[in-house]
Amino acid sequence: MLITKIESRQNATLKQLSRLIKDKKYRNLTKQMVCEGEKMLFEAISSKTKVHTVVVKENSRFNESLIENAQKQGAFIFTAKQALFEIISDVETPQNIIFSCDVPEKIIDDLPKTLNGVIILDGIQDPGNLGTILRTADAFNLSAVILCEGCTHLTAPKVIRSTMGAIFRLPVFKMSVEQAVKHMHTRNIAVYAAALDVESISIKNVSLKNKAVIIGNEGSGVSEKALQLADKKIIIPMSGKAESLNAGVASSIIMWEMCGATLKNEYT
Repeated sequence: MLITKIESRQNATLKQLSRLIKDKKYRNLTKQMVCEGEKMLFEAISSKTKVHTVVVKENSRFNESLIENAQKQGAFIFTAKQALFEIISDVETPQNIIFSCDVPEKIIDDLPKTLNGVIILDGIQDPGNLGTILRTADAFNLSAVILCEGCTHLTAPKVIRSTMGAIFRLPVFKMSVEQAVKHMHTRNIAVYAAALDVESISIKNVSLKNKAVIIGNEGSGVSEKALQLADKKIIIPMSGKAESLNAGVASSIIMWEMCGATLKNEYT
């Protein structure tokens, strides 16, 4: 296995990876992102996502067959001592592997004709929330998550970490809320908006199976434009004093309801 040693802060590979981490515009331009850890590398390779560069921390233990698989698929393999390795990580304690790969974002034409549940995100700005929503959608086997106006970028390092690999397994699309609703309606899928509104129906009193649900911004909720496009408004009933739920938590509850009947049948 051919491994090239990085010995300088001026190394071109080191500079490119560092820029990918820090510069959203550069990620958009190159359509690449940076991930950390053996699990994420395994998920990238398994999903046939193109891996470009792998950097292994010098003197660390790693899965050699995993690195060999990456190299066989065309990735360039490097090693770097810890001081240099830390330049390409945005966490205090980096894992032993950092790599760049293509962004696994889908285009509109890839949206399946048949869908069994979709989450539409309207202005979700917190990277942790977005990562959690993607991870949960993957756990409940939803057909897609659609990112609309105002959402934080899919390739933000905290988003990627929070997905725990789901970013490589779950179809994620980016489009306007108008396009998202239009595509749902052409597939005969009703679109509901989660909203604190007097007209909202409790999720206890409506079936969310095979529906699309819009989740709004952490502070201001679903936008007025999205509310007007939705077929119905729904609400999670709460008996406590909290006015609302965290967007990631609310999404998880809604996704459970979207496929709860199926899950109950599986485990009873």
